[in-house]
Amino acid sequence: MTMNYLCVKWKHSCPDDPVWLYSEIDANRWEKRKVEIFVDGRFGYASAVESVGGTRLGEAPIPPLKEIARDSQFEPAEITKDQFEEVWQRRKSE
Repeated sequence: MTMNYLCVKWKHSCPDDPVWLYSEIDANRWEKRKVEIFVDGRFGYASAVESVGGTRLGEAPIPPLKEIARDSQFEPAEITKDQFEEVWQRRKSE
């Protein structure tokens, strides 16, 4: 199964919302795993079998990067599987 990986910087001033969002998405753009990082360093994460810190998988497919980038508070970028896995591994150690 082909997977894609996405990192989105979310520019805002609310401490209750994450500032970095990392997603593993399938060919139909559904999230399979997600890590959220908050300004204070907290991690939230979710997969089909676990959900921690209030993080949940999306309830709809992830839009294309160009569509996400239309909102100036979001800076999306494709990342590699290795980059995603590094963040995924850090989720429990922070």
